[in-house]
Amino acid sequence: MVSRFFQLESRGTTRFREFQAGLTTFAAMAYILAVNPSILANTGMDKGALVTVTAITAAIATTLMALFTNYPIALAPGMGINAFFTFTICLGKGIAWNEALGMVFVNGIIFLSLSVTGIREKIIASIPVGLKLAVTCGVGLFIAFIGLKNGGVIVLNKATFVGPGDFTAGPTALCLAGVVFTALLVARRVPGAIVLGILTVTLAGLFVPDGAGARVTDLHGGFFSLPHSAAPVFLKLTWGFLRSWSKFQVALPLIFTLLLVDMFDNIGTLIGVTKRAGLLDSQGRLPKAGRALLADSIATILSALCGTSTVVSYIESASGVEAGGRTGLTALWVAFLMLLSLFLTPLILAIPACATAPALVIVGIFMMQSVVEIDMTRFEVAAPAVLTIFAIPMTFSIAQGIGIGLICSALLSVGLGRAREVGLVGYVVATMFFLSFFKIWPFS
Repeated sequence: MVSRFFQLESRGTTRFREFQAGLTTFAAMAYILAVNPSILANTGMDKGALVTVTAITAAIATTLMALFTNYPIALAPGMGINAFFTFTICLGKGIAWNEALGMVFVNGIIFLSLSVTGIREKIIASIPVGLKLAVTCGVGLFIAFIGLKNGGVIVLNKATFVGPGDFTAGPTALCLAGVVFTALLVARRVPGAIVLGILTVTLAGLFVPDGAGARVTDLHGGFFSLPHSAAPVFLKLTWGFLRSWSKFQVALPLIFTLLLVDMFDNIGTLIGVTKRAGLLDSQGRLPKAGRALLADSIATILSALCGTSTVVSYIESASGVEAGGRTGLTALWVAFLMLLSLFLTPLILAIPACATAPALVIVGIFMMQSVVEIDMTRFEVAAPAVLTIFAIPMTFSIAQGIGIGLICSALLSVGLGRAREVGLVGYVVATMFFLSFFKIWPFS
């Protein structure tokens, strides 16, 4: 029954392979269980409750995506958006976290309206095929960059922005060794290569010092714990910004920014991951795009109600795709492991960043392979594609990268007398990005 429901045979996969893929995706994104509470706690929210809410919202949203679309895509509170929520909305604008959650809720309602009416699907269709391929490559480069950063291979350098880390440090050396080891397993076509890489580096970390008097992998925190109550943040959102015009003027651009980032981070992830999974049709369109967008719209509303920043589709889902995941069964395993993590948080958090970093680097390499499908002989295709590929990791934002690519594509189409190639929706979206980039009210 499971095989028939998830169409395992027609997708060329098995139940065990889907389990491996789910485990891989979960291992690659499990860091969010610690990072999201750590960021949002700066607003005054209860950290223990945030751990519980992060796991629960991820599990429910991922299950919705699995059942609505049968895609191997996992969802969780988004990185970048949680920082915007904390440091821009709450700390920067002085808005209480309760009201910030209210803004996330309003954003979710708008999100849902655009999904139900099919406008979001039209937005995806408005993106040229070359740009969709570029998004896949850009997301791959972004993932690899994050992996190298998490592994300590790339660090901050005030003179050159980024620079090489200390390769003799335990975690960095393990990360580099993990990249080579995992690449070797992949090249030899070893099943579950990425999972084996993560587990190997984690085990090796038990014997390697981290430079601060401890080991890279620390299991001294125990294995089990009971979940914290979600009550301190659950259903605590407020809408005071809707009762005052002056507050609404402040809230409007913030809500628009949330909408813009949510929409294009999700679209970028959907395109990137499903393209790699071979789920796009011959014209580069995403079947069941409406259902996928509906699922993450509901997830946005859910996140506000539960008490966290926006839940989004995760680019780390690509690691599960590379491990063989092709259906929603992969996502269901991720959801199950998220719920299980409520009781195994100390054990899961023992997986060091240098163990998941190689997985992200390898996935990034896989996704970058799509660059050969872009027609680089046509400059009008190459220019927006290359700008998108560079902009996504360099701005540390999928949304910003897509925006730069769309603006370039629209301007070139008009300048070359091929205005119809982009379409009305494409020009509207490109204009919105333009107004946002140059901080023109109300899009600032």
